[in-house]
Amino acid sequence: MAKVANKNEVKTSTKSVKVKAAVSKLIKKVASKISSKKAEKKVEDKPVPVKSAVKKSASKAVSKSNNAKAATKVEPKAIKKILVAQPRPESEKSPYFELERKYNIELDFCPFILVEGVAAKDFRKQRVEIKEYTAIIFNSRNAIDHFFRIVDELRIKISPEMKYFCITEAIALYLQKFIVYRKRKIFFGSDGTVNKMLDVITKHKSKERYLVPLNDICRAETLECLAKNNLEHVEVMLYKTVCNDVKDLLKKKHDMIVFFTPGGIKSLFENAPKFVQNDTYIGAFGPITSKAVEDAGLQLQLKAPMPNAPSMVAALDIFLAAQLKKK
Repeated sequence: MAKVANKNEVKTSTKSVKVKAAVSKLIKKVASKISSKKAEKKVEDKPVPVKSAVKKSASKAVSKSNNAKAATKVEPKAIKKILVAQPRPESEKSPYFELERKYNIELDFCPFILVEGVAAKDFRKQRVEIKEYTAIIFNSRNAIDHFFRIVDELRIKISPEMKYFCITEAIALYLQKFIVYRKRKIFFGSDGTVNKMLDVITKHKSKERYLVPLNDICRAETLECLAKNNLEHVEVMLYKTVCNDVKDLLKKKHDMIVFFTPGGIKSLFENAPKFVQNDTYIGAFGPITSKAVEDAGLQLQLKAPMPNAPSMVAALDIFLAAQLKKK
Protein backbone atom coordinates (compact mmCIF):
# COMPACT_ATOMS: atom_id res chain seq x y z
CA MET A 1 0.00 0.00 0.00
CA ALA A 2 2.82 2.37 0.84
CA LYS A 3 4.39 1.78 -2.60
CA VAL A 4 1.09 2.60 -4.34
CA ALA A 5 0.78 5.82 -2.32
CA ASN A 6 4.31 6.87 -3.29
CA LYS A 7 3.57 6.20 -6.96
CA ASN A 8 0.41 8.34 -6.76
CA GLU A 9 2.33 11.17 -5.06
CA VAL A 10 4.97 11.05 -7.81
CA LYS A 11 2.26 11.19 -10.52
CA THR A 12 0.51 14.09 -8.76
CA SER A 13 3.81 15.92 -8.41
CA THR A 14 4.61 15.38 -12.11
CA LYS A 15 1.19 16.68 -13.16
CA SER A 16 1.66 19.70 -10.91
CA VAL A 17 5.00 20.48 -12.55
CA LYS A 18 3.47 20.15 -16.02
CA VAL A 19 0.55 22.46 -15.08
CA LYS A 20 2.94 25.03 -13.64
CA ALA A 21 5.05 24.85 -16.79
CA ALA A 22 1.97 25.31 -18.99
CA VAL A 23 0.74 28.26 -16.91
CA SER A 24 4.19 29.82 -17.01
CA LYS A 25 4.32 29.39 -20.78
CA LEU A 26 0.84 30.94 -21.13
CA ILE A 27 1.83 33.89 -18.93
CA LYS A 28 4.94 34.50 -21.04
CA LYS A 29 2.86 34.37 -24.23
CA VAL A 30 0.31 36.86 -22.88
CA ALA A 31 3.11 39.11 -21.62
CA SER A 32 4.74 38.96 -25.05
CA LYS A 33 1.51 40.07 -26.76
CA ILE A 34 1.02 42.92 -24.28
CA SER A 35 4.62 44.02 -24.82
CA SER A 36 4.10 43.91 -28.60
CA LYS A 37 0.96 46.08 -28.39
CA LYS A 38 2.73 48.61 -26.19
CA ALA A 39 5.54 48.79 -28.73
CA GLU A 40 3.05 49.45 -31.55
CA LYS A 41 1.38 52.18 -29.50
CA LYS A 42 4.75 53.79 -28.87
CA VAL A 43 5.42 53.81 -32.59
CA GLU A 44 2.03 55.46 -33.24
CA ASP A 45 2.62 58.03 -30.50
CA LYS A 46 6.17 58.63 -31.61
CA PRO A 47 6.83 62.35 -32.06
CA VAL A 48 7.33 63.87 -35.55
CA PRO A 49 10.92 63.38 -36.69
CA VAL A 50 13.14 66.43 -36.53
CA LYS A 51 13.42 66.65 -40.33
CA SER A 52 9.61 66.67 -40.68
CA ALA A 53 9.29 69.34 -38.00
CA VAL A 54 11.92 71.43 -39.76
CA LYS A 55 10.02 71.10 -43.03
CA LYS A 56 6.77 72.24 -41.38
CA SER A 57 8.54 75.12 -39.70
CA ALA A 58 10.10 76.15 -43.01
CA SER A 59 6.71 75.97 -44.73
CA LYS A 60 5.19 78.27 -42.12
CA ALA A 61 8.11 80.65 -42.48
CA VAL A 62 7.58 80.86 -46.26
CA SER A 63 3.87 81.52 -45.72
CA LYS A 64 4.66 84.33 -43.28
CA SER A 65 7.20 85.74 -45.73
CA ASN A 66 4.63 85.78 -48.53
CA ASN A 67 2.22 87.66 -46.31
CA ALA A 68 4.79 89.98 -44.79
CA LYS A 69 3.20 93.01 -46.40
CA ALA A 70 -0.31 92.13 -45.28
CA ALA A 71 -1.56 94.39 -42.52
CA THR A 72 -2.99 93.11 -39.30
CA LYS A 73 -6.65 93.68 -38.62
CA VAL A 74 -7.29 97.33 -37.86
CA GLU A 75 -9.30 97.71 -34.68
CA PRO A 76 -11.85 100.54 -34.31
CA LYS A 77 -10.28 103.71 -32.97
CA ALA A 78 -10.87 107.44 -32.76
CA ILE A 79 -10.03 109.24 -36.00
CA LYS A 80 -8.47 112.67 -35.50
CA LYS A 81 -6.15 113.15 -38.51
CA ILE A 82 -6.81 112.18 -42.14
CA LEU A 83 -4.34 112.55 -45.00
CA VAL A 84 -6.08 113.16 -48.34
CA ALA A 85 -3.85 112.43 -51.34
CA GLN A 86 -5.15 115.39 -53.35
CA PRO A 87 -4.45 119.12 -53.56
CA ARG A 88 -6.15 121.28 -50.94
CA PRO A 89 -9.52 122.58 -52.20
CA GLU A 90 -9.36 126.22 -53.26
CA SER A 91 -12.76 127.10 -51.84
CA GLU A 92 -13.29 127.23 -48.09
CA LYS A 93 -16.85 126.10 -48.81
CA SER A 94 -15.57 122.68 -49.86
CA PRO A 95 -17.54 119.81 -48.28
CA TYR A 96 -14.21 118.49 -46.95
CA PHE A 97 -14.08 121.41 -44.53
CA GLU A 98 -17.67 120.69 -43.50
CA LEU A 99 -16.43 117.23 -42.48
CA GLU A 100 -13.68 118.83 -40.39
CA ARG A 101 -16.18 120.88 -38.44
CA LYS A 102 -18.79 118.13 -38.17
CA TYR A 103 -16.44 115.48 -36.73
CA ASN A 104 -13.81 117.78 -35.16
CA ILE A 105 -11.00 116.25 -37.22
CA GLU A 106 -7.90 117.59 -38.96
CA LEU A 107 -7.48 117.09 -42.72
CA ASP A 108 -4.10 117.31 -44.45
CA PHE A 109 -4.10 117.65 -48.24
CA CYS A 110 -1.17 116.73 -50.46
CA PRO A 111 -1.07 115.04 -53.90
CA PHE A 112 1.09 111.91 -53.82
CA ILE A 113 1.73 112.20 -57.54
CA LEU A 114 2.40 115.15 -59.83
CA VAL A 115 1.00 115.18 -63.34
CA GLU A 116 3.12 116.49 -66.20
CA GLY A 117 1.38 117.15 -69.47
CA VAL A 118 2.84 115.91 -72.74
CA ALA A 119 3.98 118.86 -74.87
CA ALA A 120 2.07 119.57 -78.07
CA LYS A 121 5.11 118.73 -80.21
CA ASP A 122 5.41 115.32 -78.49
CA PHE A 123 1.70 114.73 -79.03
CA ARG A 124 2.14 115.32 -82.78
CA LYS A 125 4.83 112.63 -82.86
CA GLN A 126 2.15 110.05 -81.95
CA ARG A 127 0.44 110.79 -85.28
CA VAL A 128 -3.07 110.63 -83.93
CA GLU A 129 -5.71 112.71 -85.72
CA ILE A 130 -8.36 113.50 -83.10
CA LYS A 131 -10.91 114.54 -85.76
CA GLU A 132 -10.90 111.01 -87.19
CA TYR A 133 -12.50 109.60 -84.02
CA THR A 134 -16.17 109.73 -83.10
CA ALA A 135 -15.98 108.80 -79.40
CA ILE A 136 -13.59 109.26 -76.47
CA ILE A 137 -13.16 107.10 -73.35
CA PHE A 138 -12.14 108.91 -70.16
CA ASN A 139 -10.81 107.06 -67.08
CA SER A 140 -9.89 110.11 -65.02
CA ARG A 141 -10.19 113.86 -64.63
CA ASN A 142 -6.53 114.19 -65.56
CA ALA A 143 -7.31 112.60 -68.92
CA ILE A 144 -10.09 115.16 -69.48
CA ASP A 145 -7.89 118.10 -68.42
CA HIS A 146 -5.01 117.17 -70.72
CA PHE A 147 -7.21 116.18 -73.66
CA PHE A 148 -8.82 119.61 -73.78
CA ARG A 149 -5.43 121.26 -73.11
CA ILE A 150 -3.99 119.60 -76.21
CA VAL A 151 -7.12 120.43 -78.21
CA ASP A 152 -6.80 124.08 -77.17
CA GLU A 153 -3.04 124.30 -77.83
CA LEU A 154 -3.38 122.75 -81.28
CA ARG A 155 -6.62 124.65 -82.01
CA ILE A 156 -8.52 121.50 -82.87
CA LYS A 157 -12.26 121.92 -83.25
CA ILE A 158 -14.22 119.08 -81.63
CA SER A 159 -17.38 117.99 -83.39
CA PRO A 160 -20.59 118.57 -81.40
CA GLU A 161 -21.48 114.98 -82.35
CA MET A 162 -18.53 113.57 -80.40
CA LYS A 163 -19.58 110.98 -77.81
CA TYR A 164 -17.95 110.66 -74.38
CA PHE A 165 -17.81 107.42 -72.38
CA CYS A 166 -16.67 107.77 -68.76
CA ILE A 167 -15.81 105.17 -66.13
CA THR A 168 -17.81 106.97 -63.38
CA GLU A 169 -20.61 109.50 -63.17
CA ALA A 170 -18.32 111.90 -61.28
CA ILE A 171 -15.90 111.95 -64.22
CA ALA A 172 -18.78 112.40 -66.65
CA LEU A 173 -20.03 115.42 -64.68
CA TYR A 174 -16.52 116.90 -64.75
CA LEU A 175 -16.92 117.31 -68.53
CA GLN A 176 -19.21 120.27 -67.80
CA LYS A 177 -16.05 122.28 -67.21
CA PHE A 178 -15.25 122.04 -70.95
CA ILE A 179 -18.44 121.23 -72.90
CA VAL A 180 -22.20 121.55 -72.70
CA TYR A 181 -23.41 118.47 -70.81
CA ARG A 182 -25.83 116.54 -73.06
CA LYS A 183 -27.09 113.19 -71.82
CA ARG A 184 -27.42 111.74 -75.30
CA LYS A 185 -23.72 112.35 -75.90
CA ILE A 186 -22.27 111.47 -72.49
CA PHE A 187 -22.38 107.96 -71.01
CA PHE A 188 -20.96 106.26 -67.91
CA GLY A 189 -20.92 102.88 -66.15
CA SER A 190 -23.21 102.15 -63.22
CA ASP A 191 -20.59 101.08 -60.66
CA GLY A 192 -17.28 102.64 -61.68
CA THR A 193 -15.76 99.49 -63.20
CA VAL A 194 -14.34 99.09 -66.70
CA ASN A 195 -16.70 96.17 -67.39
CA LYS A 196 -19.82 98.22 -66.63
CA MET A 197 -18.58 101.05 -68.83
CA LEU A 198 -17.97 98.50 -71.61
CA ASP A 199 -21.52 97.20 -71.15
CA VAL A 200 -22.70 100.70 -72.03
CA ILE A 201 -20.31 100.88 -75.00
CA THR A 202 -21.29 97.47 -76.42
CA LYS A 203 -25.00 98.30 -76.10
CA HIS A 204 -24.41 101.45 -78.10
CA LYS A 205 -25.90 100.75 -81.50
CA SER A 206 -23.81 102.95 -83.78
CA LYS A 207 -20.30 101.84 -84.63
CA GLU A 208 -17.75 104.25 -83.22
CA ARG A 209 -14.02 104.81 -83.51
CA TYR A 210 -12.73 105.22 -79.97
CA LEU A 211 -9.91 107.46 -78.77
CA VAL A 212 -8.48 106.45 -75.37
CA PRO A 213 -6.39 109.16 -73.64
CA LEU A 214 -4.02 107.55 -71.14
CA ASN A 215 -0.97 108.44 -69.10
CA ASP A 216 2.43 106.73 -69.13
CA ILE A 217 1.09 104.14 -66.65
CA CYS A 218 -1.35 102.59 -69.10
CA ARG A 219 -4.45 100.97 -67.69
CA ALA A 220 -4.15 97.68 -69.52
CA GLU A 221 -7.55 96.54 -68.23
CA THR A 222 -9.35 99.13 -70.37
CA LEU A 223 -7.42 98.31 -73.53
CA GLU A 224 -7.78 94.55 -73.01
CA CYS A 225 -11.56 94.87 -72.69
CA LEU A 226 -11.78 96.99 -75.84
CA ALA A 227 -9.67 94.50 -77.80
CA LYS A 228 -11.66 91.54 -76.47
CA ASN A 229 -14.89 93.13 -77.72
CA ASN A 230 -13.33 93.96 -81.11
CA LEU A 231 -13.94 97.68 -80.67
CA GLU A 232 -11.91 99.91 -82.97
CA HIS A 233 -9.73 102.14 -80.82
CA VAL A 234 -6.39 103.84 -80.44
CA GLU A 235 -4.65 104.96 -77.26
CA VAL A 236 -2.86 108.27 -76.98
CA MET A 237 -0.54 109.47 -74.22
CA LEU A 238 -1.43 112.95 -73.00
CA TYR A 239 0.34 113.14 -69.63
CA LYS A 240 2.73 111.29 -67.34
CA THR A 241 2.94 110.95 -63.57
CA VAL A 242 5.88 111.38 -61.20
CA CYS A 243 6.01 110.66 -57.46
CA ASN A 244 5.72 113.71 -55.23
CA ASP A 245 8.04 114.08 -52.21
CA VAL A 246 5.77 113.49 -49.20
CA LYS A 247 8.35 112.07 -46.78
CA ASP A 248 7.94 114.85 -44.19
CA LEU A 249 4.15 114.61 -44.31
CA LEU A 250 4.24 110.85 -43.76
CA LYS A 251 6.22 111.39 -40.56
CA LYS A 252 3.05 112.83 -39.02
CA LYS A 253 0.99 109.98 -37.67
CA HIS A 254 -2.31 110.09 -39.51
CA ASP A 255 -5.17 107.86 -38.46
CA MET A 256 -6.29 107.46 -42.07
CA ILE A 257 -4.91 107.94 -45.60
CA VAL A 258 -7.22 108.36 -48.60
CA PHE A 259 -5.97 107.54 -52.13
CA PHE A 260 -7.45 108.43 -55.52
CA THR A 261 -5.06 106.82 -58.02
CA PRO A 262 -2.88 103.69 -58.25
CA GLY A 263 0.05 106.09 -58.66
CA GLY A 264 -0.61 107.32 -55.12
CA ILE A 265 0.05 103.82 -53.76
CA LYS A 266 3.26 103.61 -55.77
CA SER A 267 4.32 107.00 -54.38
CA LEU A 268 3.59 105.88 -50.80
CA PHE A 269 6.16 103.08 -51.02
CA GLU A 270 8.60 105.25 -53.00
CA ASN A 271 8.57 107.73 -50.12
CA ALA A 272 8.36 105.15 -47.33
CA PRO A 273 9.71 101.77 -48.53
CA LYS A 274 9.29 100.27 -45.04
CA PHE A 275 5.73 101.53 -44.58
CA VAL A 276 3.66 99.25 -42.32
CA GLN A 277 -0.06 99.86 -42.03
CA ASN A 278 -0.49 98.82 -38.38
CA ASP A 279 -3.69 100.57 -37.22
CA THR A 280 -3.85 103.15 -40.04
CA TYR A 281 -7.14 103.15 -41.94
CA ILE A 282 -6.91 103.17 -45.76
CA GLY A 283 -9.53 104.59 -48.11
CA ALA A 284 -9.57 104.41 -51.93
CA PHE A 285 -11.64 106.01 -54.66
CA GLY A 286 -12.44 103.87 -57.67
CA PRO A 287 -12.08 100.11 -58.28
CA ILE A 288 -8.65 100.41 -59.90
CA THR A 289 -7.24 102.31 -56.93
CA SER A 290 -8.86 99.83 -54.53
CA LYS A 291 -7.21 96.95 -56.37
CA ALA A 292 -3.82 98.72 -56.19
CA VAL A 293 -4.21 99.07 -52.39
CA GLU A 294 -4.97 95.37 -51.97
CA ASP A 295 -2.22 94.31 -54.41
CA ALA A 296 0.24 96.24 -52.22
CA GLY A 297 -0.71 93.99 -49.30
CA LEU A 298 -2.67 96.67 -47.43
CA GLN A 299 -6.09 96.30 -45.83
CA LEU A 300 -8.77 98.54 -47.28
CA GLN A 301 -11.36 99.91 -44.86
CA LEU A 302 -13.20 102.36 -47.14
CA LYS A 303 -14.13 101.87 -50.79
CA ALA A 304 -15.76 104.64 -52.81
CA PRO A 305 -17.88 105.37 -54.70
CA MET A 306 -20.83 103.52 -53.17
CA PRO A 307 -24.49 103.45 -54.25
CA ASN A 308 -25.36 105.82 -51.40
CA ALA A 309 -22.11 107.80 -51.63
CA PRO A 310 -20.99 108.82 -55.15
CA SER A 311 -18.10 110.96 -53.85
CA MET A 312 -15.23 110.40 -51.41
CA VAL A 313 -16.61 113.15 -49.15
CA ALA A 314 -19.96 111.37 -48.89
CA ALA A 315 -18.23 108.02 -48.28
CA LEU A 316 -16.04 109.56 -45.55
CA ASP A 317 -19.12 111.06 -43.91
CA ILE A 318 -20.75 107.63 -43.65
CA PHE A 319 -17.51 105.98 -42.50
CA LEU A 320 -16.80 108.54 -39.77
CA ALA A 321 -20.38 108.34 -38.49
CA ALA A 322 -20.10 104.54 -38.28
CA GLN A 323 -16.80 104.82 -36.39
CA LEU A 324 -18.42 107.08 -33.80
CA LYS A 325 -21.14 104.48 -33.17
CA LYS A 326 -18.51 101.79 -32.49
CA LYS A 327 -17.06 103.72 -29.55
